[in-house]
Amino acid sequence: MASPAVSPDSSSHEGLSSVNSAPACSPTSDSENLSPDELELLAKLEEQNRLLEADSKSMRSMNGSRRNSGSSLVSSSSASSNLSHLEEDTWILWGRIVNEWDEWRKKKEKLLKELIRKGIPHHFRAIVWQLLCSATDMPVKNQYSELLKMSSPCEKLIRRDIARTYPEHEFFKGQDSLGQEVLFNVMKAYSLVDREVGYCQGSAFIVGLLLMQVRNHPRARRSCVFVRLMQEYRLRELFKPSMAELGLCIYQFEYMLQ
Repeated sequence: MASPAVSPDSSSHEGLSSVNSAPACSPTSDSENLSPDELELLAKLEEQNRLLEADSKSMRSMNGSRRNSGSSLVSSSSASSNLSHLEEDTWILWGRIVNEWDEWRKKKEKLLKELIRKGIPHHFRAIVWQLLCSATDMPVKNQYSELLKMSSPCEKLIRRDIARTYPEHEFFKGQDSLGQEVLFNVMKAYSLVDREVGYCQGSAFIVGLLLMQVRNHPRARRSCVFVRLMQEYRLRELFKPSMAELGLCIYQFEYMLQ
């Protein structure tokens, strides 16, 4: 059931990879596809981001010059007010994006990439990650329950390493915790889907990070996101037995540091 590795020069990557590879663009580059309400909302977000940045610089300046606490309190209050408005507007915008995902991907792709670069709000992150990598369309979603009933040759290794994955995080803390059990299930399922890679300890940290964001979503989708990342975005190359890709990445990183 192992899937072929994605070629480094493949041009078929979409979703998350297109976000990383696309050049920077102005939020107004797709303005012809936006409604007046959306244009107004984006303008408000830009303005409030500017105000928040100005408030932040002002507070740092006042703290550095040790001005009186009353001035600092006024500035802090202003920043909090701006932040609350920003959060409300951001919630409205991302609600529209999620509900109209296909339209945004087809007609407002450049703007969507720009908004993703600025940061996906926490409450929308799980669903947007799934939409970005088309996790809901994967065959493994329907196979997940059956995979959990099967036996994997990697089970002992996975069990051994579970306690070492984010041991201080509340979700994974404690033997037989919900987080550890979910993490084990996802790692076991993947070891059966991709028998060439099987299980490698470092991959559990990627799954753990995903679970922190999508823990309240259907369990099959958690596995689908990881499978998609591994098979379509070259992550599996880092965990293949030879670890040749990992060695290359380490060399590139060390060269950049020099």
